[in-house]
Amino acid sequence: MKRQRLIDQGPSFYGTSPGSSFMYNAPPPPAPPPYSYVSQPPPFPVVRLRGLPFDCTEADVSAFFRGLDIVDVLFVHKYGKFTGEAFCVLGYPLQVDFALQRNRQNMGRRYVEVFRSQRQEYYKAISHEVADARGGSPRVSVPRAKSHDEAKDSAEHTGILRLRGLPFSAGKEDIIEFFSEFGLSEDDIHIILNADGRASGEAYVEFRSAEDSKAAMVKDRKVLGSRYIELFPSTPDEMDDAISRGR
Repeated sequence: MKRQRLIDQGPSFYGTSPGSSFMYNAPPPPAPPPYSYVSQPPPFPVVRLRGLPFDCTEADVSAFFRGLDIVDVLFVHKYGKFTGEAFCVLGYPLQVDFALQRNRQNMGRRYVEVFRSQRQEYYKAISHEVADARGGSPRVSVPRAKSHDEAKDSAEHTGILRLRGLPFSAGKEDIIEFFSEFGLSEDDIHIILNADGRASGEAYVEFRSAEDSKAAMVKDRKVLGSRYIELFPSTPDEMDDAISRGR
């Protein structure tokens, strides 16, 4: 019966083995194609910092990670105040290991702790910051300091605005798009560099008129890339001084 069942299956296309007539030889498993495996995507290159000085700036973080490519720095706030924590996005996953070597090194008089982080933690922090800036945070409703906003509203406009909080990766084209309705050109945008020649997170924009710069204030605390941008009325002297310091 066993022999009959094997015969009924038809002859083997792979031959028979010696001494075992009609025995079916299973084909060898196919060799995996040369690209059968898919490597895991590289980890998102972000670290979390804790214990930062409360007057810390993006330029300070850039100096702390000197030699590494800083794509973005996101300071974490709670109840409208800086917590001393931040997320720092680096240029390449390999740089995370180098960033971790700065753990417990000093920034000013404070030692700073550096931890591995994840994309989800960074994006969650962005969403909280943006919600707070728009006054729509479900966690807490803290009014912005009126004196600060009133100072902006009452400041005299000269046609120049200072931008603060720009992503380090932002270029002139990004700022032109941010103010798309005002017809700016690259000559109107001045991205400020720090002493190392890296973007400081600030820029100055020259509008065609004081009326345009005042109208552009509606963009205050709007999002550019992953960051919300603060706008301040400025003057030609302040702009020229900032540009000369960055040279």
